[in-house]
Amino acid sequence: MIYLRLPARQLAAILAGLSLAAPAAAPLHAADAPLVKIENFAFTPQTLTVKVGTTVTFENDDDIPHLVVANDASFRSKALDTGDTYVFTFTKAGDFAYFCGLHPHMQGTITVAP
Repeated sequence: MIYLRLPARQLAAILAGLSLAAPAAAPLHAADAPLVKIENFAFTPQTLTVKVGTTVTFENDDDIPHLVVANDASFRSKALDTGDTYVFTFTKAGDFAYFCGLHPHMQGTITVAP
């Protein structure tokens, strides 16, 4: 067995580099957390009811990019490629209609209850 004695700074730099090189673990999606799938040019489910403070995940399962855009501009995702997700936490009660910024015929509504 070979032992190397490294100065603390050098060891810290090596460990920091290793942590940057390690792939990030994919976030786990809780079974009861609301998920809106984007598939076949549609949001599924098309309507969803949640409580204030709930975080909703939008997941693109289509082969092409999509954008999630609120009609009232309260939220807007970046272009979501296949497998990408966008999360938004609803902090106010109300009805939030949304659409795909690239395919406006794709529409959905999230009702946020107090």
